[in-house]
Amino acid sequence: SISNSQRKVLPNLNFLATVYNGIEVDSFEFNDKPQPYLAFLGRITPDKGPEQAIAVAKKTRRKLLIAARVDQPDRQYFKKVIKPLIDGEQIVFLGEVDHKEKVELLKNAQALLSPVQWDEPFGLTNVEAMACGTPVIALKRGSLPELIVNKKVGFLCHTIDEMAERVKQIKTIDRAACRRHVEKNFAASCMAKGYVKAYEKVIKNYPGK
Repeated sequence: SISNSQRKVLPNLNFLATVYNGIEVDSFEFNDKPQPYLAFLGRITPDKGPEQAIAVAKKTRRKLLIAARVDQPDRQYFKKVIKPLIDGEQIVFLGEVDHKEKVELLKNAQALLSPVQWDEPFGLTNVEAMACGTPVIALKRGSLPELIVNKKVGFLCHTIDEMAERVKQIKTIDRAACRRHVEKNFAASCMAKGYVKAYEKVIKNYPGK
């Protein structure tokens, strides 16, 4: 499994280990002097919570930059729900971005908003943000409690109102601690070691050995 949370929806499988997804940390530039905006990164789909991210930005009167693709099944949702909320000033839609643009977005943000509306099995954008030193303000669902140490590298919240309150406290998070957290737990080397350990366990216990 890629998180312990993922196992809950597949209770009948025989899990060998949990190995978290990893990233090439050096490809995400660290920045400890962010600009005054919040970020949302991912896809425009109800599960990811773009509508809720916009609500947080409006409650806190913060600028929100949204970098996300709109897949065919979600075009009506974007047109009817999200697009009317975009004013190009406070709420800015950037569309889909490449890696360089993604890093620029993340490293300069005060925080990444992750108001997921489902039990996400991992959520790589959260790790990418923290690699840049950017804290994550998220709803406490799915794997996010495994990725985010509450009040150390971000905030785990229960409601949108709580997320808005936590935005005001974002400067209490040490951005360098966010980077160290990813280096220690979510680097590609950590992932590789986890898989090697799992494979060694399989080989050791293989009946035909």
